Amino acid sequence: MTEAIDSRIDLDGVTAYSRRAERVRRFFSLGHAAPYVLILPSIVIVLFVVAIPLLVSLWSSFTPYNLVRPWTLYHYIGVRNYLRLFNSSDFWWALIRTVVFLTVALNLEMVLGLGLALLVNKITAGKRVIRTIMMFPMMFSPILVGFQFKYIFNDNVGLINNALSSLGLMHYPIAWLVNAVLAPLTVLIAETWMSTSVFAILLLAGLLALPSEPLEAAKVDGCNAWQAFRHITLPFLMPFIFIAMTIRSLDVARAYDMVKIMTDGGPAQRTELLWTLIARTGYEDARMGMANAMGYVSILLSIAVTVYFYRKLMGARAYMGGAE
Repeated sequence: MTEAIDSRIDLDGVTAYSRRAERVRRFFSLGHAAPYVLILPSIVIVLFVVAIPLLVSLWSSFTPYNLVRPWTLYHYIGVRNYLRLFNSSDFWWALIRTVVFLTVALNLEMVLGLGLALLVNKITAGKRVIRTIMMFPMMFSPILVGFQFKYIFNDNVGLINNALSSLGLMHYPIAWLVNAVLAPLTVLIAETWMSTSVFAILLLAGLLALPSEPLEAAKVDGCNAWQAFRHITLPFLMPFIFIAMTIRSLDVARAYDMVKIMTDGGPAQRTELLWTLIARTGYEDARMGMANAMGYVSILLSIAVTVYFYRKLMGARAYMGGAE
């Protein structure tokens, strides 16, 4: 009896294996595997270029990894880096400066971009040429923009100081890039110049998509230009504004190139943002474990900002009667 049961179990196992083998054979013979085979090189590249470095950096944030002592990568210390991070005044000041810079830059770019989009939308001739010109600043590399504005605000040969001196408005050079108050302002001006066009182009697309019937109805009802803008145009543009803010918030939160070129975080770390602090900690101080801990805190903050703007976007779409 036992032998019969064992034979039946073996037979069922062979049958199940045969069925699986037949399904695999049919899967490959019918060509269903072709898409997976074609995408396999991309998956391998992403695995080695993104996934593995991401996991290694996450592991190193729980170690005292130092670039000059590679063996420290294998020494697990738990969340000690994160505890030291939250007790570091340099980290908190860099985080506060990043949040302030992000808030001011986003709102300033939004206001200027909205004004620029409204002006371009009123133009009847040459609108395509102007839209193309508007895209020029965002085509430049942040490094190149940093060098341009570093030259413009140079205290000896800069264009601003030379212009003010020629007009008789200045008798002594202004140290724009080494003044504790003026240095953050110069970085903000450079960032705004380069990225206002992102808001302008997206908001101009929203204005071009705005139907004319509500505006004509508001004009018939006696609404003035401000009332039509406040109650019709602006609510319609809010989804576009939040999309632009989501895109720009991720870029501004990772600001490094421009600050590095223009001020290098100075004077006295007054322009040091979170990612310049991360780079200095990881590459100049060689404390890569601590730098990666800062990086993952920054990633969590970026995710929180993205979720916030996404919820605002969904609320704006729901207000305008869009899909949830």
